[in-house]
Amino acid sequence: MNLPLSSRLSARFSAIPPGAGVLFFVQMFSTLGFAVLYSSLVLYATEHLKFSGEKAALIMGVFGAFNYGLHLFGGYLGGRFLSNRNLFVGGMVLQVLGCASIAGGTADLLYWGLALFLTGSGLNVTCLNMMLTQRFAPEDSRREGAFLWNYAGMNVGFFIGFTVAGHYQLSKNYTDLFLFATLGNVAAIVLALAFWRVLADIDTPLLKLDRQAWRLRFAAGLAILLGLVPLLWFLLQHPDGTESLVKVISAGVALALIVLTVRHSNVPEKKRMWAYLILTLGSLMFWSLYQMAPSGLQLFAVGNVNLQLAGITIAPQWIQNINTLVIVLGGPLLAAWFARLRGSGWPVDVPQQFAASLVLMGLGFLALPMGIALADGEGKVAFVWLFSSYVLQSLGELLISPVGYAMIGRLAPRQYQGVMMGSWMLVTGLASLFAADFSGMVAQPEGSTALSSNPIYATLFMQLGLGSVAVGVLLVLLIPTLRRLIGGPGEAAKA
Repeated sequence: MNLPLSSRLSARFSAIPPGAGVLFFVQMFSTLGFAVLYSSLVLYATEHLKFSGEKAALIMGVFGAFNYGLHLFGGYLGGRFLSNRNLFVGGMVLQVLGCASIAGGTADLLYWGLALFLTGSGLNVTCLNMMLTQRFAPEDSRREGAFLWNYAGMNVGFFIGFTVAGHYQLSKNYTDLFLFATLGNVAAIVLALAFWRVLADIDTPLLKLDRQAWRLRFAAGLAILLGLVPLLWFLLQHPDGTESLVKVISAGVALALIVLTVRHSNVPEKKRMWAYLILTLGSLMFWSLYQMAPSGLQLFAVGNVNLQLAGITIAPQWIQNINTLVIVLGGPLLAAWFARLRGSGWPVDVPQQFAASLVLMGLGFLALPMGIALADGEGKVAFVWLFSSYVLQSLGELLISPVGYAMIGRLAPRQYQGVMMGSWMLVTGLASLFAADFSGMVAQPEGSTALSSNPIYATLFMQLGLGSVAVGVLLVLLIPTLRRLIGGPGEAAKA
C-alpha cells in the first residue's frame, strides 16, 4: 500500500527521538562562528596583525588544541555541574563576546577574544554530542544515522561560514567578518532557549542530586567557566610553553585511560575499551594531517597554487568548502548505503572505516607532490591537484569522524561516556599541535617564491602521505583483532 508523501514524512519524523531533530539546526547555527575563525585566523594574523607565518601557525595549533582539548572537560562539567544544555548556552554567550572582541582589530583584543571564544566552543561541543547520544539506547541502530545527519548539519554551518569569510577576505574587511560570526552564535542561543524543555539532560549524575547540592554544583561550575577565560588569555600569549603543556596533559590523559582500562572489572567492556584506545591512535594520525588545512595547507594554497579559475579569484576560505560539500552531500548518502549493505549481510564496520579513512588521507597528501612536480614555470600548482587532495581527505573524514562520535556510545561504559567522548576530542586538539609543528616546517619568510618553497612542501607532503597510508595498512591487518575486541563483525558494525 502506497501512503501519501505527508504520511510517510510524518511517520519518519515521528521515529526521531525528541530533541534529535532540533539539535541538527542548533549544530548548524553554532558552527558559524567557529567556521569563520577556523578558516580566517591564520590569514588575519599574518595579513592584518603582521604575525610571521610560523607564529600564526603556532597560534592556530594552540587554538585547535584548546578548542578540542577542552571538550574533555566539557563532558564532565556539563554532566556533573551545570547540565549539558546550561553549559551549551553559556558557552555560546562567551563565543558571542569573543567574536565581538576580535572584531576590534588589535592583537590585545585578539587574545581576549580567543580566550572568550575558546572557553565557550571548547566546552559546549561535547554538550551537543552528549545531548544527542543520550536520546538513543546503547543498542539503537539509529544512532549512527543521527550522528551522520548531525555532522551534515554542522557542515552546512561550515559552508555558510567559509563562504562569507571568503567574501570578506577578498576585501580584507575583517571587522565585519567577525561581527558576522556573532550572528550564528546568537541564533543557536535563541533556538536552544526556544526548545529548552525538549533538550533536557537524560540520566546524568547531576540529575540525581537534591536541590541544595545542585545549586552548589551550579555555582562551582559557573565559577570554573568564568575562571577559564583569564587562564586561556594568559596561555595564548605564551604559545610555545602552552604547546608543551598540552602535550604533557594529553600524555597524562592517555596514561589514565590505559590504567582505567586495565583496572576495569567487566571483561566485555574492557575489551571494547582496548579497541577504543587502538582506534584512538589511528585517529591521532588522521587528524594531525587533517588539521593542516587552516594553516600549512592554506599558506601553501595562497603562495603556491594558481587560485584563478575561469577568470574568478578563489578566496582561500572557499577552498574549505570542498570539504563541506563532500560531507553535506555524502553524509546522508553514506548512512543510507551502510544501512543497505548491512541489511544484505555485508559486514561494514568501524575497523574497516578507520583503515580506509587513513588510506584516503594519505592519498590526498600524495596528490600534492604530484601537482608540484607538474607546476607551471612560476612554480604554481594547478588548482585541480589541491581540489583532488581535499576531496580525498573529506571522504576519509566522512568515514572516521561522525562514526567515531557514534562509536563512543557503543564502546564506552556508561559511567565513562562523558570522559571518553571528551578524550576522543582531545585527540583532535593534540593533533592540532602536531599539525602546527608540520606547518611550521614549511613556513616561508616573506618574499619567498613558489619555486623556492615547492621542494620542501613536496618532501613534507610525501612523507606525511606515506605515513598515513602505512598506518591505514596496519589497521587493515588489525581488523580481525579489533572485531574480536568489539564483539565480532555484527557488533563492530553497531559501534
